[in-house]
Amino acid sequence: MELLTPLETLCRLILRAKELEAQVPAQDPDEDADDVDDLDDDGDQALSTLEDELNTSVEEEVTAVLDDLADDQLVETVALAWVGRGTYDASEWEDAVAEATDLDADERIDELLDMPLLASHLEAGLAAFDYSCEGVGQND
Repeated sequence: MELLTPLETLCRLILRAKELEAQVPAQDPDEDADDVDDLDDDGDQALSTLEDELNTSVEEEVTAVLDDLADDQLVETVALAWVGRGTYDASEWEDAVAEATDLDADERIDELLDMPLLASHLEAGLAAFDYSCEGVGQND
């Protein structure tokens, strides 16, 4: 299968989707802790060093990348995510594309934005067709 969408675009989408997935909502400091493991030695709310507060610009960038794709590229992106998620096998590519084609553009974008682990699914979908983001976007 030859990609309709530039690999660089898909890799940028994967990178931004990873950033989006890494974000967690900030906790309200006035809220009681549900888990005693979240308390420090003084009984205060402990801070997680992995916590990355929500940044709407990342979601806006992911949405902008998807909005900028041509219809056939958006169909391809949805189908790749479905193959990566295991909804379809690589041998069922035509079926995945046909189902993604049946969705309108807004439904395709919603499908991708609402997909947990979008970045991983896209990476796996690319790998199913022997594509990889390794080294893409890096200067030699």
